[in-house]
Amino acid sequence: MLELDVKAKIQPVGERKGQTVYYAQVKSQQKMTNKMVVERIVRETSLSAGDVSNALISLANVVCDALKMGMSIDLGDLGSFRLTVPSKMMDSAEEVTVKDALKNPKIIFTPKQKMRDAANSVELSIDHGDTKADSGTTTPGGSTGTGEDDGDHQLG
Repeated sequence: MLELDVKAKIQPVGERKGQTVYYAQVKSQQKMTNKMVVERIVRETSLSAGDVSNALISLANVVCDALKMGMSIDLGDLGSFRLTVPSKMMDSAEEVTVKDALKNPKIIFTPKQKMRDAANSVELSIDHGDTKADSGTTTPGGSTGTGEDDGDHQLG
């Protein structure tokens, strides 16, 4: 379950400028540590804890090496990583240089359908605290806004 708090803030700009608006924000999120991941994989496979740890370290090294070479990485059912390099708009083609026009590369993670389905099935709960209680605060699904998720998520 993912629990959210209701927060308030005064809008600094836009048509609601000066108005108090309310929104939901995730409370501190539980983490599955690397040790917990290793223990879980050990329970589900015939691998030792050392084998799993070495495989995860090697995976991180392989992904970093591929990113350094500008490659995208497909991790099967997990998803894929790719690099994107934002660029500033310049007045002439000659001004478009690595030093002046390019921003820092960003890592984009695109989860596969299985991961998106897992995220969309998480149980959500809003804690209204001192605000009015809502009768139906628990909802499955993680979509917001348009209800559509293109699956791309920027890291870094």
